[in-house]
Amino acid sequence: MTTFTDAEVAYLDGQPLGRLATVGPNGRPQVKPVGFFLEPGTQAIVIGGLDMAASRKFRDAERRPDVALVIDDLAAVDPWTPRGIEIRGHAETHTDGGKEVGESLDAGFPFDHAYIRVLPRRILSWGIDNGSFELSARDVTQH
Repeated sequence: MTTFTDAEVAYLDGQPLGRLATVGPNGRPQVKPVGFFLEPGTQAIVIGGLDMAASRKFRDAERRPDVALVIDDLAAVDPWTPRGIEIRGHAETHTDGGKEVGESLDAGFPFDHAYIRVLPRRILSWGIDNGSFELSARDVTQH
């Protein structure tokens, strides 16, 4: 079994922006917009950008690697047709190799040396493989 369905892969490949939720050292949540890519070989989500190692999201993910990423949009407004994916997983923080990873993923924005890789554990989706108001949820394992 693959991590994502074919429809989810197509959706993720067509979306440039998501929101990463982390937990800070004080136990409080933080949500930040991030550019992301689905890494085809690993089915992991890669998050990169400039000054990544200095960012709070990177430090939070390093300290507490349980994170969530939401990617969503409206397919239409009349009728109201939301769709999206929530990916809950384990964040790996990397301080080297980000530029090469960004180039290999053909990122449309510059990657620093540091980047985050999210290994999915649970996937929730709506409006992708089912109706907009029908939630699909499943646990996944990385191969």
